[in-house]
Amino acid sequence: MSAYAKPLNRLIEEFSKLPGVGPKSAERMAMHVLKGTLDEAKAFAYALVRAKQGLKYCKICNNLSEAETCLVCRDLRRDKRTICVVEEPKDVMAIEKSGAYRGVYHVLLGAISPLDGRGPEDLKIAQLLNRMKQNTVKEIIIATGSDAQGETTALYLTKLIKPLGVKATRIACGIPAGGSLEYADQATLSKALQGRQQL
Repeated sequence: MSAYAKPLNRLIEEFSKLPGVGPKSAERMAMHVLKGTLDEAKAFAYALVRAKQGLKYCKICNNLSEAETCLVCRDLRRDKRTICVVEEPKDVMAIEKSGAYRGVYHVLLGAISPLDGRGPEDLKIAQLLNRMKQNTVKEIIIATGSDAQGETTALYLTKLIKPLGVKATRIACGIPAGGSLEYADQATLSKALQGRQQL
């Protein structure tokens, strides 16, 4: 039996549904919200509802957007000949923060995962191929995850793209900048060795 009132238990329960949030973190978040003012709680709730109602997928690349097309697709300074393929909109945000990429994106909205019942037909792969046929695409950068699902998706995409005469590249995986070899796991070291480049 919980010592908390039902509304607090419900709030903790909702926070614990978030990815990476365990029971203790959910409890801390709930308590933080309750320590704030009612106006702060309303602003938080409004931001959640506004994001859910006001965002949709870009009709070109599937990134999150308020309009029919996202900010990246509307940016005339972007190199439309290079498309970086990612699994989720959060991946676009991660790459954008690096400031190292000036092309456009294509978000698959997932990765191939037979165990989860998700095949290629469940992803936005056909839409990517249509984009490639309509535009003068020179390179597809495959930036899916380095887990089994991401690797499977990358391999599948490579087999589809190569016959079209478009250059297909894969982002490097390995030791993070400033990282130490002694703290890297076996899989990371293996990827780093496989992805080595000539100096």
